[in-house]
Amino acid sequence: MTSTDNAGTGSGTAPKAPAKDPWDLPDVSGLVVGVLGGTGDQGRGLAYRLARAGQKVIIGSRVAERAERAAAELGLGIEGADNAECARRSDVVIVAVPWEGHAKTLEALQKELAGKLVVDCVNPLGFDKKGAYALKPEEGSAAEQAAALLPDSRVTAAFHHLSAVLLQDESIEEIDTDVMVLGESRADTDIVQALAGRVPGMRGVFAGRLRGAHQVESLVANLISVNRRYKAHAGLRVTDV
Repeated sequence: MTSTDNAGTGSGTAPKAPAKDPWDLPDVSGLVVGVLGGTGDQGRGLAYRLARAGQKVIIGSRVAERAERAAAELGLGIEGADNAECARRSDVVIVAVPWEGHAKTLEALQKELAGKLVVDCVNPLGFDKKGAYALKPEEGSAAEQAAALLPDSRVTAAFHHLSAVLLQDESIEEIDTDVMVLGESRADTDIVQALAGRVPGMRGVFAGRLRGAHQVESLVANLISVNRRYKAHAGLRVTDV
């Protein structure tokens, strides 16, 4: 062994690779995005914004004809299909169904969603005379419920805090907000962050593992209170990142 064999390492071990830039995100422009619940306000808004940014989008609904009508109204090359066909044809599937139908919808699509990247954006909420309040599912959150029901899928959580009104407003060029993204695989959350970043003004920010999804989902109740008090469509920005 020469005197230079271990030069620069100090202990004979290989030098560490430089840390990956957290903003070095993959190219997702070629991915097909399906939106389950795409005929509802949130689903339509997400479908519209992603398609407007150049993403191929398929809207899913329990009834194919309803999805096809919504797709035709939105234009931008968006297609409509029943939920099972939407899931089969998509690389990434956003779950934007009402909380009341969340478990039933996913249970019925276990086969079609196997191997898929699933993005859950459902917010379990209740409402009474005092306003909106967070519900806590037995699994901990809607996203964790999705992970339990879809053991063969790669479940992430994102897109919870977006105003459906702003998403659907064609006169608005940019959506001024950050998207908190949670998941177990950094490769998967990178993809979701990159998808969020396709929308002008929007940025995806990694926010931890799925066990933290309840706090993110619950915050929507607070945003509803903000919006009612200030007659706004508030979103979130994460500072110093």
